[in-house]
Amino acid sequence: MPSDEVLYQAAALCLTCPDEDFRARLPLLREAAPQLREFTDHAALTPLPELAAHYAEVFGSGDRHSLYLSRWRGGAIRHGRSPARFQEAYRAHGLRVSDEELPDFLPAVLEFAARTGDTGLLTEHRDGLERLRIELRDHGTPYACVLDAVCATLPPAPTEAPS
Repeated sequence: MPSDEVLYQAAALCLTCPDEDFRARLPLLREAAPQLREFTDHAALTPLPELAAHYAEVFGSGDRHSLYLSRWRGGAIRHGRSPARFQEAYRAHGLRVSDEELPDFLPAVLEFAARTGDTGLLTEHRDGLERLRIELRDHGTPYACVLDAVCATLPPAPTEAPS
C-alpha cells in the first residue's frame, strides 16, 4: 500500500478539473494509489469531454459539493469563513498558494499534506470532508471513492458534546 502522502497527491490530481494532462497521468495514478482505482478506471473509460462535464456538474453547481473546506463547518456549509488558517499553515512550511486558487481548495490542501506530511488541515476539517464524502456518495458520483480513500487515512471526526 502506498504512503498516505502518495495517496494525497493522487487524490489532489483526481479532484481537479480533468484535462489532457490528467488523462495522461491516469496510468500512473492507478498504479501509485490503488485505493483510487474505482475512480481512475472510470476516468480512463469515460471520454474526456464527458468527464469534464461531469466534474462541472458535480463541483460547479453551488455549495452542495464544495471543494472549499472553509465553507464546511460542523457538517454543514457556512459562508464567510476566512481561509487565513490555511495560508498560515502553508507559510509555516515555507509554501505559498498561487493566486489562481483559494488556499482552502481541497486539492491544494491535499497537495500540501502530500508535500509536507502535515495532515493538520485535513484533520481540522474532518467533519466537512465526511459530509462532502456522504454528499458525493448520495449523488452517485465516482468522485465519492476519492473522498472515501482520503477519509480512511484520517482519525475519526470528534463528536460534539451535547449542549
